[in-house]
Amino acid sequence: MDFAYCKLEIFIPETHLRALQRALQEVDAGHIGAYDCCLSYSRVTGCWRPLEGTNPYIGSIGEISCEPELKVEVTIKTERLEETVAAVKQVHPYEEPVINAIPLLRTAF
Repeated sequence: MDFAYCKLEIFIPETHLRALQRALQEVDAGHIGAYDCCLSYSRVTGCWRPLEGTNPYIGSIGEISCEPELKVEVTIKTERLEETVAAVKQVHPYEEPVINAIPLLRTAF
């Protein structure tokens, strides 16, 4: 089954929300009908432990960090997935950003 749309979940520090919004706008992510720049976000707590050889944006090597983040959700056309992920990575401060692409079986539009 082909999925025309997917949802991206992007976990990012709140300090980078505006830059992410601009990057998503530049690739037309969140364009739903006669509206664009559509996304939602919620506050979450992310946990991770940087391993040897990393250069963490937040946290210390070998120690578990739990920090506030935003979970940003945006609907995109699946055909633009690679372009959109590349745009997100350009503004994301983490070495290994969490960007989940979830196929959407059906949308409301």
